[in-house]
Amino acid sequence: MSISRRVVLRGLGTAGTVAALGRDAVAAGVDAGPLRVAGKDVELALTPIGDHLLRITVRSIVEGRAEPIPGDGSLVDRDWGEPALRMTTLDGPGTVALGTSKVTVSTDPPTIRVEAADGRLVQRLAIGVDDGSATFRLGEGPVLGLGEGGPQFDRRGAVDRMRSGQGGYRLRTHGGRVPVPWLVGTSGWGLFVHRPYGTFDLTGDAGRFAPAAAATALPLDLFVVTAREPARILAEYVRLTGLPELPPLWAFGYQQSHRTLASRDEVIAEAKTFREKQLPCDTLIYLGTGFCPSGWNKGHGSFEFNESVFPDPKAVLDELHALHFHVVPHVVIRARQLRGTVAERPAPGRPAEEHAASYWEAHRRVFALGVDGWWPDEGDPLDVASRLARIRMYWDGPRLDRPDARPFALHRNGYAGMQRYAAFLWSGDVYSTWETLRTHVPIAINTSLTGIPYWGTDIGGFVPTKELTGELFVRWFQFGAFCPLFRAHGRTWKLRLPWGWNTGELGPNEIRTYGDAANPDPAELHNAAVEPICRTYLDLRSRLTPYLYSVVREGHVTGLPILRALWLHYPDDPKAVGRGDEYLWGRDILVAPVTEKGATTRPVYLPAGSWYDFWTGERLDGAREVRRPVDLATLPLFVRAGAILPLGPVRQYTGEEVDGPLTLRVYPGADGDFLLYEDDGVTFKHLEGDWMGIHVRWDDRARRLSLRLEEGSRMRGPLDRRIEARIMPDGEARALVFKGEPIDVRL
Repeated sequence: MSISRRVVLRGLGTAGTVAALGRDAVAAGVDAGPLRVAGKDVELALTPIGDHLLRITVRSIVEGRAEPIPGDGSLVDRDWGEPALRMTTLDGPGTVALGTSKVTVSTDPPTIRVEAADGRLVQRLAIGVDDGSATFRLGEGPVLGLGEGGPQFDRRGAVDRMRSGQGGYRLRTHGGRVPVPWLVGTSGWGLFVHRPYGTFDLTGDAGRFAPAAAATALPLDLFVVTAREPARILAEYVRLTGLPELPPLWAFGYQQSHRTLASRDEVIAEAKTFREKQLPCDTLIYLGTGFCPSGWNKGHGSFEFNESVFPDPKAVLDELHALHFHVVPHVVIRARQLRGTVAERPAPGRPAEEHAASYWEAHRRVFALGVDGWWPDEGDPLDVASRLARIRMYWDGPRLDRPDARPFALHRNGYAGMQRYAAFLWSGDVYSTWETLRTHVPIAINTSLTGIPYWGTDIGGFVPTKELTGELFVRWFQFGAFCPLFRAHGRTWKLRLPWGWNTGELGPNEIRTYGDAANPDPAELHNAAVEPICRTYLDLRSRLTPYLYSVVREGHVTGLPILRALWLHYPDDPKAVGRGDEYLWGRDILVAPVTEKGATTRPVYLPAGSWYDFWTGERLDGAREVRRPVDLATLPLFVRAGAILPLGPVRQYTGEEVDGPLTLRVYPGADGDFLLYEDDGVTFKHLEGDWMGIHVRWDDRARRLSLRLEEGSRMRGPLDRRIEARIMPDGEARALVFKGEPIDVRL
């Protein structure tokens, strides 16, 4: 449709209505001059999407038409409806209703102002007529998001050029950079820049987004979230980029990574040691040859097994599967671009490795032997569309051959929308230092707030330094137990084994390619304290699986992350909002990693309400900071009053059948409820209604616990569920049997 008028109105349906537009000049048709941005005649358009989300586009006009907006794969939808308001001349102001908010638009210069019903200024966004930049209000409080890496915790004060890859911002301590142009204002707003790519300057009183180059300044495609409630802000973001898919349950068990391999016997011996020592582990990961002298394959990009350690690949995989391990090999992609999907035919004449369908074909023979997932490495030069195409390939590809099995892939690169493919992300080749561990707590928070729920780091750090000791490894292991991805990996890899610090030996020396790396003091290799502490947290992670998987499923239907900034649940508490050194694990568990060498206490801020020390059961009043004494074995954990915490028996792997009841720990002091979720953990049958939800409620005044089968779910075997309900900290256990019928008990 060509644009023949200076202002065009469109109906909004349920999204809102146009309240007023322009002055008498609109009716009179007086020419106010064309609206120009970055040297081009443009159309400025507003599209309300629901009550809290506004799309703002600035598109150049070519032959009477506004140019199309290219997609990059990040948005779930390319069509968000017709704009409610279009402007092509220097005219205004115009107003549009967005739920209960009022949006006022003026064009000289182009400015969009959003006010809440109570008159509160939510956002003011101005378009730079010379360069297509966007200046926006930062408001009060920290500004979070922007993906993995970069300056932490509050993004204020930084100039972020959004450069992706390992060589970006302080790799040693901050890890790889996975930039996502999604900003969260804790004062009550959000901003996603779909197009173009560019730089965020947050050094002033206002923020500024500038396109990377003048030639790519247009089209400008912005989405502004105007909600005040944190959960609503994140819900609007996943409306744009998609809800996270459910990975397989085993992906949330402990994952042990291997590097330089000595022999087939070593591969099997390491697996058997986990089972003999009864150290829970679900996944064994094997690096490829190239980044180490002897990995699972013959070199970078190879899908041929290394015969010196895998002379009979199918037999080795079968033996590992018989020990109930999942196997994940590392692969390297060298292509500079990747396009298409596994369902499409490659374009003729293009390199095979640059199309998803052709590249996936290279994986299929290895996959057919029984590999359970993939660890695709590198890809730093890939553009946004290529990153997402690769991530999608590792979700769609495995389903060609195993259509009823949820895929698993661990990536080094990503972007907005990667959660739609259940993609895991790790923070890259970080160094083994206390500063790195300390920095990764806020990195975890910002990554999670950017719609990437399945995140983790190399436990112990990838590159060893003189700071790598048993103490640092233990503190990192404790933090890893409360990251969605629980995985140990790094050079001199045998020190990443739970028992590796008490063997007296380093194993393969893998630091030669790093001039500033260093192996630990040999005296550290007789540390008998490390393995028992690792066992404690392996067992705890296993026991918390019912809670964790229920939180994962909550994110699958709401977009809430697993690892949560305190702001998400305490937005009106400035001290909670400003804490980047602790976080919530789901709604109910507060985690305060110990990140200081030799620490004997850990300051912890407890938000309002009552809290229970997980280890001692002590009840504490919130809205204050406390100092928690710590020894090496203690990661401070606190449970919210009103929480109903489900814990299962310890399992050596997530699918192990164990004869033991589920324990429901009730923490009194407030009313509470929890949806305990369960499915088969493997297939997609949950999408067909094959899942169980037990809705548990606690009436604190009546001291009454009730259990109901969630609507839409059904009982799964066993049909008689043995449950022990216990009032914390020291109440007696009450034995219950849930058969799908409502239960009400007084405790």
